[in-house]
Amino acid sequence: MDSIDNDYFCSSFRNLLCLTWKRMEFTDSDILFNEFLPVTTAEWEEKIRQDLKGVDYTRKLIWNTPEGFPVKPYYREEDLKDLGYLKTLPGEFPFIRGFRNGGNDWIIRQDIPSPSVEEAHDIALDAISRGARAIGFNARELTTHQQMQRLLDGVDLSKTAIHFFRSRSYPLTTEILLYEISRQGTDPACVTGSINFDPISYLLMHGDFYISFANDLEEADYLIARLQKKLPHYKVITVNGYRFQDAGSTLVQELAFALAAGNEYLSGLTEKGFPVDALASRISFTFALGPSYFLEIAKLRAARLLWSTIVDQYRPENRESCRMQIHCMTARWNKTLSDPYVNLLRTTTEGMSGALGNTNSLSMLPFDIPFETPGPFAERIARNQQLILKEESYIGNVADPAAGSYFIETLTDSMAAHAWDLFLQVEECGGMVEAVKQGFVQDIVTESRRQKETDLAQRKLLLLGTNQYPNQLEKMLDKSREEGTDQDEKPSLYKKMPAFRVAGPFEKLRLATERYAASGHPKPAVFLFTIGDPVMLRARAGFATNFFGCAGYRIIDNPGFETIDQGVKKALVSKAEIVVICSSDNEYKQIAPEIARKLKVQRPSLLVVVAGYPEAILEELQQAGVDGFIHLKSNVLEELITYQHRLGVQ
Repeated sequence: MDSIDNDYFCSSFRNLLCLTWKRMEFTDSDILFNEFLPVTTAEWEEKIRQDLKGVDYTRKLIWNTPEGFPVKPYYREEDLKDLGYLKTLPGEFPFIRGFRNGGNDWIIRQDIPSPSVEEAHDIALDAISRGARAIGFNARELTTHQQMQRLLDGVDLSKTAIHFFRSRSYPLTTEILLYEISRQGTDPACVTGSINFDPISYLLMHGDFYISFANDLEEADYLIARLQKKLPHYKVITVNGYRFQDAGSTLVQELAFALAAGNEYLSGLTEKGFPVDALASRISFTFALGPSYFLEIAKLRAARLLWSTIVDQYRPENRESCRMQIHCMTARWNKTLSDPYVNLLRTTTEGMSGALGNTNSLSMLPFDIPFETPGPFAERIARNQQLILKEESYIGNVADPAAGSYFIETLTDSMAAHAWDLFLQVEECGGMVEAVKQGFVQDIVTESRRQKETDLAQRKLLLLGTNQYPNQLEKMLDKSREEGTDQDEKPSLYKKMPAFRVAGPFEKLRLATERYAASGHPKPAVFLFTIGDPVMLRARAGFATNFFGCAGYRIIDNPGFETIDQGVKKALVSKAEIVVICSSDNEYKQIAPEIARKLKVQRPSLLVVVAGYPEAILEELQQAGVDGFIHLKSNVLEELITYQHRLGVQ
């Protein structure tokens, strides 16, 4: 349908709705609701208990989040009775609803990792022409006026926000930027953007300060003073909260530690004489957006609430100084090398969380970033995802669409309360810098990271195409690469907080299998010995396919054998290294021992596995020659590593 037809359809549909409503001629807005008696929460709870037939309501329907608070199956208006900010509007303190009351026009930003001035310039012009309104440049090799002039040639600095990251010297980057703004004759009041000056992130990445935190504050002092009049809307300090989530933290931890870092900068620089109004307006925050859709929306709303509370304690003259400038980028930790187009689905929902949470600007990572430097195709898709959300899904037309939702408002309050508790713990350590020196921050993040890894290994955390429903035809070896990292290998004074991708261990399994096959060995094969109950054999065959498919093994499925001998003969002919018996628990006692014995007699090295965990007969099955059991409570990663070793796949 072209745009003319679409406009006509929408106009006609609106007219039809208006006509229908007029014909109904309602004079009392409550006329429909008067037909129904109100239902109390107690009545709802009683009905739930009846339907559950005695099953524990708390265990069955209440979800305990990794963030440390429970989520109920439903919420009602009474859940919001103690939330005092609900009557505020967008743009009003405590800014929980954002700052835009005329829509939700967030800024589409593209970061360019290449340090090459020529390459970055060309990519930037293309991105701007295709919808980007902010560009992030890698300033590591940017040292001269001529380079800055070439980099920004053709860029309208009054319309495009310019951000710099990875600079060798932010004072130098700032000076040559000021020179270029003057050379172009651009009004400095129209220039927006930021420099990625964040000494606490440097401390966490490298385990020490570049020189010292006192020296970092002196540099921040210089930058803010230098830009106070020169670039009134340019951000000097960026609190990179995303680093916590990409290192494995929960959302509460990401929020609390980012707030603590921001407060550390406020405290240190106000002590040097800066008024909080001049200082707070120079700080921006960057958060990651992960797969927890509703929790991410709540996190951004809670972030604005808590930051306004913190800044307000410094007694600003203007409450507008309590506004939080938020940039969001889709998380890296959950992106996968395998089945990479699923990354598009991940970034789309993550980007929606950022938009619905009223982020000021947003970067979506290209889908291929885990295995290559993104090219024009992937970068264009990443931009277009935002354009579709904004222009075709109309998310950009609604100011604070999450407001008033019983669920999201309650999540926001819970997120804020738990983040505030952790923030206070950091303050009890003496502030963020002292908490990092003591290892308090790193230890908490490491614990959360290990829990994510365990959940993935046990398939409590699912990554489509990696630990669930793997694409057996996919070749990963050609697109594999050694992933770069911001971490250095030098000895450090304090604990580091490295970034990670949770899919890494599963990807190593598949890559090991592919390398094994590429070296001249046949790819390990799994024969599914399906027999008995047709429903159970298919269910367990599917489970076994997913289980061993995660390691990249070849799966030989079968429709179901009439007799044991028929299946044994075909299994031996297949020359598979692993045979998985797929049937029901009730039938295993009669058939599994015989199958295992007949297979082992012919091929003693064959690995015989049972799909399921028939606890009553485990010992009997093991004595008959069954080598293992795969089931819902299996640690998939650990067991697959064991099978790799037994098959000689290193």
